[in-house]
Amino acid sequence: MFETDKQPAAIAITGGKPLAGRISVAGAKNALNKQLIASLLTTEPCHFTNVPNITEIHGILSMLKSIGTKVDWGGDGSLTVHTPQLDTARVPEVYSGFNRIPILMLGPLLHRAKQVQVPMVGGDKIGGRPVDFHLQALETMGATIEVHEGGFSASAKELTGTVVRLPYPSVGATENVILSATIAKGTTVIENAAVEPEIIDTIKLLVKMGASILVDVDRRIIIRGVKELHGATHDTIGDRIEAASYAVAAAATNGRVTVDGIKIEHMLSFLHHFRQMGGDFTVLPEGVTFFRKAEKLTPIQIETDVHPGFMTDWQQPMVVALTQAEGTSIVHETVYENRFGYTEVLAEMGANISLMTNCLGYKPCRFRDRDHMHSAIINGRTPLVAGNIEIPDLRAGFAYVIAALLAEGKTTIGGYKYLARGYANLAEKLAALGVDATFLA
Repeated sequence: MFETDKQPAAIAITGGKPLAGRISVAGAKNALNKQLIASLLTTEPCHFTNVPNITEIHGILSMLKSIGTKVDWGGDGSLTVHTPQLDTARVPEVYSGFNRIPILMLGPLLHRAKQVQVPMVGGDKIGGRPVDFHLQALETMGATIEVHEGGFSASAKELTGTVVRLPYPSVGATENVILSATIAKGTTVIENAAVEPEIIDTIKLLVKMGASILVDVDRRIIIRGVKELHGATHDTIGDRIEAASYAVAAAATNGRVTVDGIKIEHMLSFLHHFRQMGGDFTVLPEGVTFFRKAEKLTPIQIETDVHPGFMTDWQQPMVVALTQAEGTSIVHETVYENRFGYTEVLAEMGANISLMTNCLGYKPCRFRDRDHMHSAIINGRTPLVAGNIEIPDLRAGFAYVIAALLAEGKTTIGGYKYLARGYANLAEKLAALGVDATFLA
């Protein structure tokens, strides 16, 4: 279905060595995937640099090409997308369940076609991620939406501005409203909006394209609709999730890794906890060098949250590192209710991790008294044992890579497709850091 179907099935890693070397992070997947959809809002070309070569992006490009988008890769890894006209406003059902991007196409396609159809959303099985907020917001803007087995059908004479109060600062819903409101009639106000760096980066692109968007105080975003947008050139921000993954790997293995292409202002909460754990870093003109400062890692308490809090996608690598800390650590997950499924494999490798339904923290939590295993107690230090393991989702994938790096012997990690969704040029980067890795067909 996609241009990158040919990929390894598994990766075998021989652990026991510290990571050492220098790599560059790719552009943030969670920014560029929305920015590609934003290109549908104009009939002019949009040019992107710092594009990650991952299956997630190739899948979205395949989706866009199916409705008429022209895609042109530059020799330097840059990308130009151009949709002068739609061949169809129906995204094929073959893309149903691939990721959560189709729901974000509703607004941009409605502006161009008035009647559209997109497939059902998918994504990692890490907890409930309903699209109610998305649909309710679009309906208040004038869309009529039907949900059916194959996906979503929508129609609208025009989308008009409104006030959208989100019960929770949902990243996807915030992005959906922004994309839908940029060329809607009138003004749209999003209250309790998400303000992640990837969202701000997408707003920067839209402003370059001619949009009128104000990021106000107290999680308010105000979008004044304009008649049309034009093409633009954009350098997508570096991937803060990828950067944190390699940073944790450096500290966990007592190595030293320089990560180019990342800005520390996008990672302040991570860096705070990273230092608490015993890691440290040096900021360079091109990036950041990560290493372990303390002789032993220190147990800490983490509570995930929306930005500017500790990102939910940072907790999986940190949990693996904390299995090597001397004492008891606690991680309270407040974003997704089912994000600790990956710890079962870590326990099989020798980790001492207990899951609880209690809210082990002080932050307000949507999952209080709802019987979700959303708090983890990690008792360390425990040696990890190599084995054959299977990746359940994208972020758990790199956590298993770190676990394999810590384990003595060879660990074979199946489900490589999940890593390929979010980590660009993994083979080259692991080789640059001295990792003994073999990619298996």
